[in-house]
This record gives sequence, structure tokens and C-alpha cells, in this order.
Amino acid sequence: MTGYDRQSWTLHIRKDHIKFSAAHMTVFSHGGKERLHGHNYQVELAVELAEPGLGRMLSYEIFKQALRTVCATWDEKVLIAGDNPWLETLPAEVGEYAFRLCGKRYVLPADEVAILEMDNVTAENLAQALYQRFWAELTRDSTIPWREWIVAVSLRIDESLGQGATYSIRWRPDPAVGGDDLGGSMR
Repeated sequence: MTGYDRQSWTLHIRKDHIKFSAAHMTVFSHGGKERLHGHNYQVELAVELAEPGLGRMLSYEIFKQALRTVCATWDEKVLIAGDNPWLETLPAEVGEYAFRLCGKRYVLPADEVAILEMDNVTAENLAQALYQRFWAELTRDSTIPWREWIVAVSLRIDESLGQGATYSIRWRPDPAVGGDDLGGSMR
């Protein structure tokens, strides 16, 4: 075949058991918010490979295990945006998390709350945060040269059928090492 300058192979992972169920409240720019509600978030992953040769084979199970691990940390939790300007943490009893969000007071069991480093709990922010956790979990295995073998990753979170967000990373080629340079803070 001729007439192209690059090839691409993409693994796709979407399984019924790669999900998390969580509650949240999205805050709007004027300081109003949605009511506390929940979703059964479905997670989908696409991984673009540099090449699929035998010496670079990656098991789907490696990706599925990392996804299951990170999904479990948010499963059956109330997700709170810890950096939201309308969030006020209140004094609480041991084992409780008390807060005020957009003027409304809440008290929840502390072990059922996940405080996230984001300014708002939206599908877009959750996709990015889950990707970052996924990548950290995946790359704990330093025996695999992840950055040489993977060109791009997209992680999609659907709140419901047909409604969600995708966060994608594509690494720049690093001609000095013949691979890609992740760059930024994700290294």
C-alpha cells in the first residue's frame, strides 16, 4: 500500500463491569447547582499503538485491571469538587463529612464521599481525572516501555446512554529516542 505517511492500530475496551456508580452536583457559573443525583457511569478506553508486533503485545487485561482499580475508588461515592469556590467545608462529627455547597448544607458519612481535585464535577472533568488515575495505575509497571508503545489514549465516561465526555492525550514524537515525548506534568 502506498499514499499514506503513517499507520495506526487502536485497541477499544468497553465492558459492562468497567463502570462506577456515583452521585454529584454540578455547579453553574452564577452559583446555582443541580440537585444531588447519581449516574451509573460507563467507562470506555481507546489506546492507539505505535505498532502491534509480537514484541510489543499488550494484553487487554492490563488495561481492564487498571480501569477496574480506578473505577472502584469512586464507586458508590458522592463526588465533591474540592476546588469549587462555592464549597465550604463545615465542622463535623467523627466519621461525617459536612459541607455547604451553593448555600445548601449537607452531612454525609465520610467513607461515602470522594473529594476530587477539580472545580466542578462534570463529565469532562471526571474523564480527565479518571484518565490521570488510570495512567498512573497502568504505568506503575515500569518493566513495560509504555511511552514507546502507546501513541495516544482516549478515555470516555458516559453518564447515560448517548451522553458523556472524552478526554484524549496524543504524545508528540521525540526524535531523540525514536519514540514519543509525553511532556508536561503527566510524566
